[in-house]
Amino acid sequence: MDIYFLIMLLVGLASLGMAFMPAITKKTGVSYSLIYVAAGVLIYWTWPTLLPSPLPKDNPALAVHLTELIVIISLMGTGIKIDHAFSFRKWSNPIKLVGIAMLLCMIVCGILGYYMLGLALPSAFLLAAVLAPTDPVLAADVQIGPPDEKIKSRSKFALTAEAGINDGMAFPFTWLAITIALAAGGEELRLMHWFGYHLIYKIAAGLLLGWLCGKLVGYLVFTVSKKYNLIKHGDGFLAISLTLCTYGFTELMHGYGFIAVFVAALTLRHAEKGHDYHQQLHSFTDQTERALLGILLIFFGGTLVTGILAPLTLRIVLFSLLFLLVVRPALAYLSLMGSKMHWKERLTISFFGIRGMGSAFYLAFALDEAEFVHQDELWAIVGITVLFSIVMHGLTATPIMNRLQEQVAEGKIQK
Repeated sequence: MDIYFLIMLLVGLASLGMAFMPAITKKTGVSYSLIYVAAGVLIYWTWPTLLPSPLPKDNPALAVHLTELIVIISLMGTGIKIDHAFSFRKWSNPIKLVGIAMLLCMIVCGILGYYMLGLALPSAFLLAAVLAPTDPVLAADVQIGPPDEKIKSRSKFALTAEAGINDGMAFPFTWLAITIALAAGGEELRLMHWFGYHLIYKIAAGLLLGWLCGKLVGYLVFTVSKKYNLIKHGDGFLAISLTLCTYGFTELMHGYGFIAVFVAALTLRHAEKGHDYHQQLHSFTDQTERALLGILLIFFGGTLVTGILAPLTLRIVLFSLLFLLVVRPALAYLSLMGSKMHWKERLTISFFGIRGMGSAFYLAFALDEAEFVHQDELWAIVGITVLFSIVMHGLTATPIMNRLQEQVAEGKIQK
């Protein structure tokens, strides 16, 4: 059988199914991510040798770039749909989730990885970095809707903004793990270089270049184009073009492209906030993201039955459950203490610390940059954590969010 046409069929079916998934999720309350992972398990369980190996170690470059692509597209879509202009007051809750909860999660995760799982120090650092950020890709069910959505939700905004910010902010800590791994391999430990270059310069470059790209495209679209009638406002593909240009340019300038893409999206969103074109940009980005996500979720399901969980132990299972059910919820809830939100909103935000494609990207990227021991164990830990997150959050997101919104509408929770 020609593998090319088989893959083409799989891509077509996955994309076709995604057209129906929002309606199915709304009716059943089951996230489409869970459905697609189950489909991947079934396909690779039934025909294990028919399709290419989905294991990241068999196709490391493909694993890095596919997960990278889905994350940057998701970050663009995340930024475009946020109506709140940035200010430290309005964004205080997501800033707390990133500046306090994420950093504390890293510390606890690293300690557990070293002492509970017996990982080498560089691998424990890496595990902490890759599991720390929440995922913008698999979090559609707990995020805000399209631009200018009439129903506002503080909890959804906090989760959306958190996912947009922390996927970039986890990068310097991934580089810290890489720096430690290189030192363990005999190279000089360059902590000052990491601090000045990977932590300070690359974050600053990502923020600045993202803002410039967003400003430039906003000017071209809403000022120049309006004056000379150059762009048809139904062409939502401009969002993908901005994503790729911003990411590529920022990475060439050695900044963090993830940060730049999210900042560019936010900047463009507020260039002319009430314009209908933002709806087109969001719609095209969302469709592109879901089409690619369908394929990646099927491959992820395939990894579960082709060996990624082979090193799984009871300690790894307990660690993953402890991280998802105790560490993230407790630290996130504590970080939000003092906010004006109802305790039910804080509890909801704390529970939905979804892990997904961002963690897979960071792990694949780091393993491509340096030699880490316990690589198979790291993939098993990330794999089972993402699986648990998909199952737990995929089954509970819609009913919990709907119930929370009902209580807000009924006045039981103050807006």
